[in-house]
Amino acid sequence: MGGAPLRIHDQAAVVQFEYGDAWVVSARGSYDMYSITPLAEALDTAAEAHRKVVLDASGITFGDSTLLNLLILTHHKADLRVAAPTQQVRRLLEITGADTLLKVRATVAEAAAC
Repeated sequence: MGGAPLRIHDQAAVVQFEYGDAWVVSARGSYDMYSITPLAEALDTAAEAHRKVVLDASGITFGDSTLLNLLILTHHKADLRVAAPTQQVRRLLEITGADTLLKVRATVAEAAAC
């Protein structure tokens, strides 16, 4: 039997916590149009309630234009910082130029402090 291999998405998960004067949303797994809802809801709620929002992107294994769109929309609602992006997320930000719009930092601590 031939055919394309089945792509199994990593289980998406979101954890939130306060870090200094910032609200951190820590995302794990893959994010596309089918799995973005929990992260979108968490970032939307955080942006409504907190001035400074940090996305801990260290656990994001895949993100497409859906994730990119969410980051830009959140950036317009709050002071969004992206912390510790994985290589795949960093590449997405670089090739689209979003890294010049968003505050991208190496760690959650650096993102919360800037």
